[in-house]
This record gives sequence, C-alpha cells and structure tokens, in this order.
Amino acid sequence: MIFASLFFVCFFFVLCLVIYNRMSTIRGKNIVLLVFSMIFYAWGGVQYLALLVGMTFVAWICAREIERHEERTMRLVLFISACVVLIGGLCIFKYLGFFLEGIQFLFGVPEEIPAIVLPIGISFYTFQLLSYVVDVYRKEVEAQKRFWMLLLYAGLFHQCVAGPIVRYSNVAAELEHRRAKMSEVAEGAWRFSSGLAKKAILANGCALVADTFLPLEGTALESVPVLGIWGGIIGYTLQIYLDFSAYSDMAIGMGLMVGLHYKENFNYPYIASSVQDFWRRWHISLSSFFRDYVYIPLGGNRGGEAKTIRNLFVVWALTGLWHGAAWNYVVWGLYFFCFLVLERFLKRRKIKFPPVVRNIYTLLVVAFGWVLFRFTDFSDVGIVVKGMFGLNGNGFSDLETKIFFQNHCFLLLFCIICSTPFFAMLREQFRYVGRVWEGRFGRIAYLAGALVPVVLIILSVMALVGNSYNPFLYFQF
Repeated sequence: MIFASLFFVCFFFVLCLVIYNRMSTIRGKNIVLLVFSMIFYAWGGVQYLALLVGMTFVAWICAREIERHEERTMRLVLFISACVVLIGGLCIFKYLGFFLEGIQFLFGVPEEIPAIVLPIGISFYTFQLLSYVVDVYRKEVEAQKRFWMLLLYAGLFHQCVAGPIVRYSNVAAELEHRRAKMSEVAEGAWRFSSGLAKKAILANGCALVADTFLPLEGTALESVPVLGIWGGIIGYTLQIYLDFSAYSDMAIGMGLMVGLHYKENFNYPYIASSVQDFWRRWHISLSSFFRDYVYIPLGGNRGGEAKTIRNLFVVWALTGLWHGAAWNYVVWGLYFFCFLVLERFLKRRKIKFPPVVRNIYTLLVVAFGWVLFRFTDFSDVGIVVKGMFGLNGNGFSDLETKIFFQNHCFLLLFCIICSTPFFAMLREQFRYVGRVWEGRFGRIAYLAGALVPVVLIILSVMALVGNSYNPFLYFQF
C-alpha cells in the first residue's frame, strides 16, 4: 500500500482518522494508529511485518537492559549486540545479493545468488531504531518501557515507508501526551493534499517525460536526440524531488492531523548555491542522521584536514549505499563527496563566484548526479553523457521530440516553479490578507485557503484513476 493510491486516500486513511477521533484517550488513539500501521505494513506481506516486529523487539530489549545496567562493559556489549542485529538485518535483506555478486565476480562462487525481496521501508525503520538505541546508550533519552509504544514509533505508517527519518527524542513526549489543535489539523490537511497533488499530478507527469527520453534500455538511449536527453534529465531531476518530497509532505501533514510534529525533510534544494547547501536542504533527516551518528563520532572536522576528508569519504560512501544496493549508488555518493571536498578547498582559498554562477553550477552538478542515480549500468551513463553533446550521432531534435515538448513544456515550467518557494510565499500573502483585511477581500482569502486542499484532493484522485506508475521504481529503501 502506498500513500498515492485511491485505496489509501479514499478509504484507509479516512477510516483511520474517523476511528482515531472517536477515541477519547491517548492510549486508545495510539492503539488505533498502531493497528492501522501494522495493517499498512502487512499489506505487502505478513513476513515483513514479522521482520519489523522482531527488529523492534531487539531494540526494545537491548535499550531497556542498557538503561538498567550501570557497568560500562555490559552496556557496551548490549549496545553492540543491538547494532549488530539491526544493521545485520538491513544488510541481509538489502545488501546480501550485492555482496554475493561481488564475491561471485572475484572468485566464481556461489553459482546461484538467492533472490531476496526487499521489505519496503526497512532502511527508514532500521535507522530510526538505531538512533533510538544510540540515544538510550548516550543517556539522551529514557528507554521506552512498553514494547507496543516503541513498535508504534518504528512502524507508524506516516513515515515508515518513505521517511522522514524521525528521531525518538523528537516525538517521545508527543506519543505519550498530545492534542491536535484545529489550526494544526487544517495545516496538516493542507500539507497532505499539496503533497498528494505534488506526487499524483506533477511527479508522475515528470516521470513520463523522464521515461520517454531516458529509457532504461541502452539501445533505446542511443537514438534519443540532444534535446530529448536534456529534457529527460530535467524531467527526472524534477520527478525525483517532487516524488520524494511529496511523501515527506504527506507524512508531515498526517502527523499534524493527529498532533505529531515531524521535522521538515526538504527545503527547496534546487535553489541551493553550493553542493554543501544542497545537502543541507535535501533529505535533511538523512543528512542529519549521518552527521550525528557517523561523521561526528568518527571525529568530524576535529582531527585535521586529512581525517576530515576521510570521515567525509566514509559518510558519502554510506550515503550512496543507503540509497540502493548497486555500484552506481556508491559512485553517486562519492561523486558528491568529490564536489564537497572541492568546495572546502575553494572556501579555504577564499575563492568566490557570483551567486548566479553558483546556482547554475549546483544545478548542473546535481542534475548529472541524478543520471548516475538512475542508471545501474555505467555504459548507459556513458551513452547519456555522449548523447548530451550529440556524440551518439543522435542529432539535436526530431519531430516527435518537438511535439512531445510542446505538449509538456507548461508542465515542466510549472514543476520548476513548484520547486521554488514561490507558492509558499503566495500562500503567506493570502494568509496575511485573511488576517489583516476586513470585508470582501479577507473573506475571499479565507475561502480560498479552505477550498484549495479540497480542490487538490479532487484533482489528485482524478489523476490517480487508472494510473499504474510505480513510485518505488527508482527507490530501494
């Protein structure tokens, strides 16, 4: 089950909210969320629900024992045991095939590599459980005494599939005591509806452009004209942002509707002025996780330039590997590592460029990075790079490409605008008018604010009817 489906939007989530709001106690409300979360996760297979429950149980037991023991060695043994189980489970289900392929390439064994289905969301809930165990070990949070409450935290359907990665310390108090204000419920409805529209209408539209001009078959790539290659890159660059940020928007919106406050996960990354700035704005929960639980424990930037670069290398290799079990993801992570090191060098030399140059540079670096991200076969990457400059004998354009662009140019332009703060600023202006102005204009502003989420839901449902696009085609979380 996914958020951007008719069943979820029209039945599952609505039923959850109805039953949730009929409960008079926080305990009852939490039980409703837990039951619906378990149903949501079991939708893809009961065995994967068992994996989530089992890994959560290990984290729960180990964290409780870590808190109970004062002796340092015992605490360390329990901490390492929990990490081994959690990381080991992630490695088996996500990376075992990848590792075995490498061994097979080097030594010719094993003859057959087992096909292991990747449980959806395993990367997200594993990292959430890891952060919980680490924070208990550091004595930054108290261990959760009730197993079912920790299971609710790890498996809450709002964010267990596509993030954001939620720290236990950020929601522990709200899981126990919360009250959803009407203003927050309204804001949550806005965030959910805008995220749904972003996914169902915009991201899926950009996916059509990307799939048309950047097909995953190498032979088809060679004949795509230069204009089509660049259009496909732009389409995929927009798609991957709109797709991923849409799920974070929907998760944040659903959380607000029940009194839970998840931190922002995207902050208009395509207006960034450097690669470092881009990663401060893109998938913020993942970047902060690697910063707090990998980079800083390794020493951060405290051990001199050589150790800092080593630590960055480890972080970005892991960042790439986290996104998928293939070499192109590792190369994608190290690709950004190289530019971050370059920017450190330029900053130390106090070399500066005009803002426009920095923005264009960042967009070009990021856009080419998405080419590495999309294609698992490096030969396909080579075909795309040559095709960008007409070196495949592909020509600049053809009639089919021109017609396709004429039909989709306004969609791409609108998606570009949606990747900037323009509509957020426009909404703030409407809010200001509604608060300050009296009479007709104020009422129109309030009415528009109330109607927009309804209109977005209707348009999104219309877009989802008959849509068979798989939103997890390019994400291996």
